[in-house]
Amino acid sequence: MIPTFIRSYITTADVAAFKFVKFSDAAASKKVATASAATDPIIGASDSQGGSSGNTVDVIRRGLAQVTLGGTVAAGDPLTSDASGNAIKLVAASGVIKRLGGFAEEPGVAGDVIDFMVADGIVQLP
Repeated sequence: MIPTFIRSYITTADVAAFKFVKFSDAAASKKVATASAATDPIIGASDSQGGSSGNTVDVIRRGLAQVTLGGTVAAGDPLTSDASGNAIKLVAASGVIKRLGGFAEEPGVAGDVIDFMVADGIVQLP
């Protein structure tokens, strides 16, 4: 797998491999942590190494990446983060802003590591 764009960031907490990643304090720094909600501004996914607190983690920002699933998804499903940084199917809700992390390239169930296309965005129903 050849990702398009990878960038290293300093972590504010441990980041495991193949997890969705967010800026941990976007107003004060560009440090990152594991995403923990469907409303977190997901910036990409950690690589196969992850990173320990205070050290660096490589984040795949664009292109194909891998992510651990927190539930069942089908190929093509939009993905967001659960409370542990795992990918789950994004389900839009009226009046709630949810953050897109990408699109599944293959089906899978909780605990699987799947390929996905990184694509950030915002989803909200009126």
